[in-house]
Amino acid sequence: MRHARIFSLSVFLALLVYGALGYALLPLAFFEGDLTRLAMLPERQFGWTRDQPAISPAWLQQSSMRDADVLVIGDSFSMSRVWQSTLTREGVRVRTDHWDNLRAVCADLPDHLRQQGFHGRHVVLQVVERNLERVVRDSVACTQTRHRLKHPVDGVQSPPAQHFKPDQIDDHSGRLSVGVRTWLHARELEHKAQAADFSAWHITPDVRVARVPDGCRLFSHARCEEALFWAEDRAQDVSPEVAQDMARLAARLEGPLPGVTVTWVVVPNKSTVYLHPDKQFWDRSEALVRAPNLLRMARRQLAQHTTDLYLGNNTHFSTAGYLLMGQAIRETMERAR
Repeated sequence: MRHARIFSLSVFLALLVYGALGYALLPLAFFEGDLTRLAMLPERQFGWTRDQPAISPAWLQQSSMRDADVLVIGDSFSMSRVWQSTLTREGVRVRTDHWDNLRAVCADLPDHLRQQGFHGRHVVLQVVERNLERVVRDSVACTQTRHRLKHPVDGVQSPPAQHFKPDQIDDHSGRLSVGVRTWLHARELEHKAQAADFSAWHITPDVRVARVPDGCRLFSHARCEEALFWAEDRAQDVSPEVAQDMARLAARLEGPLPGVTVTWVVVPNKSTVYLHPDKQFWDRSEALVRAPNLLRMARRQLAQHTTDLYLGNNTHFSTAGYLLMGQAIRETMERAR
């Protein structure tokens, strides 16, 4: 009888401890940002808190290829359609496709676009810095377009959130093991960041935490002295030959498509903007292919202490950052008319 009571009490205490751990740690297994998810660091440390602009759902509608005034071929920086809202709210019809579907700017892409019914006046080729050299290299070598729907693009796109309160997360649907690892990572970061010479830590193979100069004027998250970055981002500049190949690829499209203007848009890596801003590639591409100088735009915003241009927990722009990106693209397209 006594053993039964001890066993029952042990089970009760074990369940009580497990429940308490779950209540405390499961919210740490919820991730709003792609970099917090990959790093397993808590949103209460790196989740943004500054409210973002509202975007009307009507501005995020996808146009058909036949109706489009502008065709965008882009990556994850274009799939939300947020920067495109600077065009659509003015009545411009925009069609957005993903690089994964088209593979590259192949030699027969003009014929492919005409066969698909495109009769617009602008083609925007958007690519993030870390993928630029590969996209350009593959495009130069590509002769035949093979459109494969690897990335669906025609679904309804919801507006991004205006508000996020990372200190009020009450989601308990994650895995306890993830919550435990997230808690341990947070403790380890706290320890490492106390070192006088701390500058960065590769917390996982994909993500590094880095101290950002003047970070608390530039980010709204709680641990604003540091932000999260892709570990694969390079400090080196983009090769000058890439801009020359971009010019040849633009001519590949514009030659067979009279009246069509091609605009290359290269989004700087988050680490380039905050940690390695002296790269010259954007000046070269602006001069050679009339590309919008998004690095200059971003650095000017930081000089004005714009908060959350990129989100601390994410590799992408905030909504406000996307709208600035869209404004720069729109101005470049208007000058090319």
